Amino acid sequence: MKNKSLLQIFPQSVFGNEISEELENEKCKIQLKGFIGSSKSILAASIIKHAKSPQLFILNDKETATYFINDLENLLNHEIFFYPASYRRAYQIEETDNSNILLRAEVLNKLNNKRNSIIVSYPEAIFEKVVSRRILKKKTITLSVSDTHHPDLLEEIFIENNFVKMDFVTDPGQFSIRGGIVDVFSFADENPFRIEFFDDEIESIRTFNINTQLSVEKRDKISIIPNTEAKKAEEKQVSILEYLPKSSTIWTEDSLYTIGILEQNFEKALQEFDKIKKKNITQISPEKIFTNGSEFSSQLEEFKMVEFGNNIIFPSDIKISSNSRPLTKINKKFDLLFQELIDNQKESYKNIILCSSEEQKERFHQILESSKEEIIYKTIVSNLHEGFIDHDNKIAVYTDHQIFDRHHRFRSKTKFTDKQAITLKQLTNLQMGDFVTHIDHGVGEFAGLHKIDNNSKKQESIKLIYKGGDILYISIHSLHKISKFSGKEGHQPSINQLGGTRWQTTKNKTKSRIKQIAYNLIQLYAKRKTIKGFSYSTDTYLQHELEASFMWEDTPDQTLSTIAIKEDMEKETPMDRLVCGDVGFGKTELAIRAAFKAVADNKQVAILVPTTILALQHYKTFRNRLKNFPCKVDYINRFKTTKQQNQTLKDLNEGKIDILIGTHRIIGKDVNFKDLGLLIIDEEQKFGVNIKDKLKNYKKNVDILTLSATPIPRTLQFSLLGARDLSIINTPPPNRIAIHTEIIGFNEETIRDAIQYEISRNGQIFFIHNRIENIKEVAGILQRLVPNAKIKVGHGQMEGRILEERMIGFIEGDYDVLVSTTIVENGVDVPNANTILINNANHFGLSDLHQMRGRVGRSNKKAFCYLISPPYHQLSDDSRKRLQALDQFSNLGSGFSIAMRDLDIRGAGDLLGADQSGFINEIGFEMYQKILNESIEELKQEKFQELFEETKEQYFIKDCQIDTDLEILIPDTYISNIEERLNIYKELNSISEEKGLLNFQKNLEDRFGAIPISVAELISSMRLKWIAKKLGFERLILKNGTMRLYFTTKTDSVYFESEMFGKILEYLKLNFGTCEMIEKNSKLTLVIMDVNSASKAIDICKNILR
Repeated sequence: MKNKSLLQIFPQSVFGNEISEELENEKCKIQLKGFIGSSKSILAASIIKHAKSPQLFILNDKETATYFINDLENLLNHEIFFYPASYRRAYQIEETDNSNILLRAEVLNKLNNKRNSIIVSYPEAIFEKVVSRRILKKKTITLSVSDTHHPDLLEEIFIENNFVKMDFVTDPGQFSIRGGIVDVFSFADENPFRIEFFDDEIESIRTFNINTQLSVEKRDKISIIPNTEAKKAEEKQVSILEYLPKSSTIWTEDSLYTIGILEQNFEKALQEFDKIKKKNITQISPEKIFTNGSEFSSQLEEFKMVEFGNNIIFPSDIKISSNSRPLTKINKKFDLLFQELIDNQKESYKNIILCSSEEQKERFHQILESSKEEIIYKTIVSNLHEGFIDHDNKIAVYTDHQIFDRHHRFRSKTKFTDKQAITLKQLTNLQMGDFVTHIDHGVGEFAGLHKIDNNSKKQESIKLIYKGGDILYISIHSLHKISKFSGKEGHQPSINQLGGTRWQTTKNKTKSRIKQIAYNLIQLYAKRKTIKGFSYSTDTYLQHELEASFMWEDTPDQTLSTIAIKEDMEKETPMDRLVCGDVGFGKTELAIRAAFKAVADNKQVAILVPTTILALQHYKTFRNRLKNFPCKVDYINRFKTTKQQNQTLKDLNEGKIDILIGTHRIIGKDVNFKDLGLLIIDEEQKFGVNIKDKLKNYKKNVDILTLSATPIPRTLQFSLLGARDLSIINTPPPNRIAIHTEIIGFNEETIRDAIQYEISRNGQIFFIHNRIENIKEVAGILQRLVPNAKIKVGHGQMEGRILEERMIGFIEGDYDVLVSTTIVENGVDVPNANTILINNANHFGLSDLHQMRGRVGRSNKKAFCYLISPPYHQLSDDSRKRLQALDQFSNLGSGFSIAMRDLDIRGAGDLLGADQSGFINEIGFEMYQKILNESIEELKQEKFQELFEETKEQYFIKDCQIDTDLEILIPDTYISNIEERLNIYKELNSISEEKGLLNFQKNLEDRFGAIPISVAELISSMRLKWIAKKLGFERLILKNGTMRLYFTTKTDSVYFESEMFGKILEYLKLNFGTCEMIEKNSKLTLVIMDVNSASKAIDICKNILR
């Protein structure tokens, strides 16, 4: 295993035996001095790998603790437990963080069961006392397979322990009962449990995933633990140390600091308690629920202690000093690195380089090969937080993130945070009264699931209400024809009339527009495919060096996109690739790599950007990234004087400039490149159509790379796949530290502290206030709060030039606070701004907030986002949900998935020309996607058949409608929750192959128990629909034991000459007794008698197919 080898690579520490022997003694105290960076974790790992008793590490803060865990996990094969504080902020007892409570409960549970756990914590977590061992044991509910319990009895026990009954379990402390299945989410496990009963006996226990609600693994015995934190009011609380046996070892990074933090927090708690006491609110006194410094140090005396550093609190039995030093700051200067590695090997030190990925390892080999002297080193794919040079053990450890001065990414052990799916599902769930678009009838209102009698058999269908109260019932087989209406937030669609022409007209209009745009796109693509371009040579070592020195680690999508772009450039046909990805997902880095590749082959690069500010910004980014490489970057925009511009154009013409960045000025007639090889268009969605037309004819044989921040609707991506090569970057850069998001009222103290904190670390602040009338007053208030801050105002009604100068001043760091309207959401990148305050955040849509929050946290500093809003109870439901969603999803990728919906609505308009968004608001976004797919499929078949050689089998008809009097539905007794029933119907409807159906069936059994006959028939009716479609029937009616199959009404269809129709005629000949073909009103039907179940109908259709 890689972990094993990592610890083995490091020689056994010269101090290892001495420390291990000393730790045999009870209550021994050891002091370790001079250990640097990850040498602490390596030493600790080598000593505790065989430990027989629990180990508790107390680091100075949460961040250091998470890095330490990451080190230990890479070095050892043990599971490491993280013990965090349960409050987001101390003393705000209401604001507890659920995932942290779970991690705490997990640790207590492990210690209670006498495990040799390795626990990592920090002072704020130790500060909170916990429920005592005895009470935890008493409250724990233990269940085993074959135990006898009655589900009702279990329900009582759960309610007694403050568990809440729900339809579906998604959070700790919930349970649900469906027939003989009980789901419950304990507070000490990552996944909830599913307990299946046979009568009164527990038949099986499994854990399941909250997002899919499907089982993960079987268990024989489980312990269910209630929320121990909630018990604080009643029982005696104890320090976490009381859970540790006296044989445990406690390691502290800085003992005095830990004691200091405990004292300081205890002081604050006392003050808080006094305030509460004055208000006559009953609250438990601090000493009962918090540990103070003196109490903690007296408890520590009983344990074995290992103290790092000089700030120790106990006289030591032995002192050990290590002679190690931190790494020199190499900062991408490879000559320095080469020299240091060579010096090390002369001193016979072992050089070890830790790389975060195989690609990085490969890049290192290539870079180190370019050294003139031979360097002996070992590269390993793994990571530790900080390298060091250890003179005692003669070893030098380098980490790639330090060599390249990038932020160290680690996978933190915050379990229990994976709750997105449920939230995202709720967004698309249909509620009573929601607007729904039906592809044939237009926009109506959803009125729930209704049972209808069909030949005295029960069936379920969806009820929609149209204009004038007309009602349309839709069979659960036609669910794919409807979608929830999603237009711009707050936009009310007008309801269509059943049988009216308006919907048809809108639909056709949309179709013809889409076709026209797509036609042009595809045509251009066809043209470019036939032209020869320049074929670039493969990567040079400079290219490897450039890529390896990227500040962040590449995301998988970035790696794939880089490979795709390079392959395109190395081909003879000109590249035409579109890269899509959200704000700050690393598109610019791809552009830099592509540009440098072109420059390495002596070609020039033009970069077209929409705004003057962006031109300047890109110029700075490119210049910084390429400063150590032979490459001249320049820009052209209206800030340059005419003289400067003419000089730039002259240099360009002579080939002295390799990369030119500019606004549409670049396409001017007077701009002549000596040898243009690559054109990069950034923020494509912001350019007008006329510029794009100019560009198309600019040079047909130049490679074009287009970047767009608008996430393209997923389905579109596939349909246009032929028209353009697409790279999608969906994964956010992993190294980003989640942005700390907090909802606050307009509290002057908090706002002052936030601004002062940011200025104290030399950062800058955005303050968003979206009302121009009083923006100056707001700036005045801030100036009063923070007199020493330099504050400027910026908004869209200022003169363009002044605004740009303000923005550039802010980017250059000339002042501290920019008070502005939402103009910042468009692409302004200020890496030094790491705090954003958004006033009246409740007035913004989710994606606006997400975009604005994306302005901060773009470097490796911790970023803060404060949403200023009135108290929750004064907000509308929607605003409250939005703010909570942002608060919960503070890490980058997840916010992206939520905001994606909002963005889709806007983005799709840009994708296919500006006038599309009008249609989207009329027909709803999802329906727009459906129509879009249809039109592009038609286009591909009608106009560009030779361009898209489809391998997929062709159906003669698009869909087959089924109508039957069989009892096909999901009974209430099987799934009682209406929303979930609808979701299950939807899921069934979207399945398109047998494997999916079998999976669907297995999942249903897993979640709800054995499948009733009506559900089995429902699943069979899906199979029947597929096979009837394959046979070319438009409609199938199965009633009163007779199956009627309707052929297509297009009498000139090629279907009637096909092999499939031949098979049907053949079957008719052989089974004349039970089937006949009837023609009535020029409609052809095949009638088959004596069919009384879906499975029999399937057998007959299979016979025809043979």
